[in-house]
Amino acid sequence: MLRFLMVGAMMALAMSVPTAASAQVVEGEEHCVVNIQTSDVLNVRAKPSASAKLIATLDYAECGVIVDTCAGNWCLIDTDYATGWVNGKYIAMVSPALYCVTGVAQGDKLNLRAYPATSSKVIAKLGRHQCEIAFLPYAVGSWQKIRVEGDLEGWVNRKYLSGE
Repeated sequence: MLRFLMVGAMMALAMSVPTAASAQVVEGEEHCVVNIQTSDVLNVRAKPSASAKLIATLDYAECGVIVDTCAGNWCLIDTDYATGWVNGKYIAMVSPALYCVTGVAQGDKLNLRAYPATSSKVIAKLGRHQCEIAFLPYAVGSWQKIRVEGDLEGWVNRKYLSGE
């Protein structure tokens, strides 16, 4: 019985932590930091080795990481403030597909929230036909983290988005 409760608790915890939708790495595309604790950082190294000199750190969920090339598990990346090597299992590509708001009633708007919960602060309201929405590589249950209009990021229920 105790084992069953422990497994149930671990599953509940795993479902409440934002996870990478996929850990796909594609050269030349934008990526975000994934697969680390939200309070942790990803080390950027001078060479493709865990023992190489640390030159910068990236926060969990930080995006704008452009992959130049990969060699084995290591990828050479560029950000606005650093160029160096990271382990590829800690970055995932921003979806190249763009999405639109769909299924929202006439006269209503889709709430863009700060966190994946209906009790979270609404940071913007998206129109019924808002497009140019990119999926970021984070999902919690039916919630998807998105980017709208180039820099506004937040969470929406995925059922209200469809491909352009």
